Amino acid sequence: MIKTRARRTDPAQGPMPAAAVPRRARTHREWAADLGYALSALVLGSMILVTALQEDDKPPNVWVEAVLGGIMFAGMLLFRRARPTQLAVVWVTVGFLSAAVTGSAPVVLLSLAIHRPWRTSVSVAGFQVALIAGTFWVGADSARSYWTSVLAMFLLITTSVVTGMLIRSQRQLTASWRERARQAEEGQRLRVEEARHLERERLAREMHDVLAHRISLLAIHAGALEYRAGASPEEARAAEVIRQCAFEALEDLREVIGVLRAHPDETDGDGDEPERPQPVLGDLPALIEESRQAGATVHLDLAELPSVSGRTGRHAYRIVQEGLTNARKHAPGAHVRVLVAPAPEDGLAIEVVNRLPGGHAGSGIPGAGAGLIGLRERVALIGGRLEHGRTGDGDFRLRVWLPLAK
Repeated sequence: MIKTRARRTDPAQGPMPAAAVPRRARTHREWAADLGYALSALVLGSMILVTALQEDDKPPNVWVEAVLGGIMFAGMLLFRRARPTQLAVVWVTVGFLSAAVTGSAPVVLLSLAIHRPWRTSVSVAGFQVALIAGTFWVGADSARSYWTSVLAMFLLITTSVVTGMLIRSQRQLTASWRERARQAEEGQRLRVEEARHLERERLAREMHDVLAHRISLLAIHAGALEYRAGASPEEARAAEVIRQCAFEALEDLREVIGVLRAHPDETDGDGDEPERPQPVLGDLPALIEESRQAGATVHLDLAELPSVSGRTGRHAYRIVQEGLTNARKHAPGAHVRVLVAPAPEDGLAIEVVNRLPGGHAGSGIPGAGAGLIGLRERVALIGGRLEHGRTGDGDFRLRVWLPLAK
C-alpha cells in the first residue's frame, strides 16, 4: 500500500503542501495581494530613504539602495507566502546596510505575523529592534534623537506585528467556524441518511412479513387448484396463470426488498446476485398475452418505431403495465385498446383506452389512485407528458408522450 505524507493545515494560510505534494498555483487574487504588499514595502522604504537623504550628514548610496530595494521587492512578491520567516530574517539582516530596506521592514513583519505563529513573529521583531537600536546608536547625534528614532521604529514594528497577529487570529476563528459548520452539516447529513436507511429497513421487514406471506399462500392455493382432481382445463389453465403470476410477484418483491435493505453507500452492481433483466418495449406483446391469459380482452396496436432508448422503453413498458392494471381493477371485463406509435417532436405516444362499466362498478380490488401518481412521477422523471380522464364516449383514456432519446 502506498503511503502519502499528511498535509499540515494553517487556518490563516490554507493547506500547506508536503514536500512530495506539488505546490498549487496562486490565484489572481493572491497575486494581487502579494503585489500590494510588495508595493507598500517599496513605498514605505522610499519614504525612509528620502528622509535619510535629506537629514543625514552621510547620505546612503542611492544605487546600492535601488539594487537592494529591487531585490527585496522581488523577494516580497515571490516568497511572502511560501517562506515568510526566511524572507523576514534576510530582510532584517540586509536592513543593517540599507535605509530603504530598514524602513520597509514593518510591512514584512506584518506579513510574517499573518502567516506564522506569534513566537516566530515576536522573535524576528525583537531581532529587528535590536539591530535598529545598535545602528542608531552608532550614528546618533544626541541621546534624545536616538531614543526618538528607536521609539518610533519600535512603535511602528509593534503595531505591524500586533495587527498581523489580529488578522491571523480572525482568520483562524473564521476557519474554525467554517469547519464547525461543515462538521454540523456532515453530521446532519449522516443522521438523515441513517434515519432514511432505518425507515427503508422497516418497510422491507413489513413487505417481507406481510406481502411475501400472502403471495406465497396465493401461489400454494393456485397450485393446489391446478392439480385438483376433476378440475376442468380452463380452471387448470387459470390456476397455472395465477401461480405463475404469484411466482413472478415474489421475485419482484424480493428485488424490491433487496433495494430497500441496501445501504445508501453501497454502489449498484456490487452485489453477489445479478440484477434481473429489465423489461423493454419489445416485451409489450408478452405483457399483453399475459393479460389475455388472465381473461382480459386487449388489443395491441404497436406501430413501427424508430430507435428507442432502453430507458424510454422500460418506462413505456411500465406505463402500459399500470394502464392494464387500472383497467382490470376499475373496469373488469372491458375491452382495452393499447396504442404505441411515433409522436411529433421526436417522441413516443402511448395510449391505453378502456370502456368504463355502467354505474362505475369496479372489481373490488382496493386502490387509492397511487398508480396514477406514480405514473405522473415516472413520466416527469424523463421529461414526458401525461393526460388521463373520461372521454365523451364513456371511455377512460390514459395518454402519455415520452421523448425517444431519453
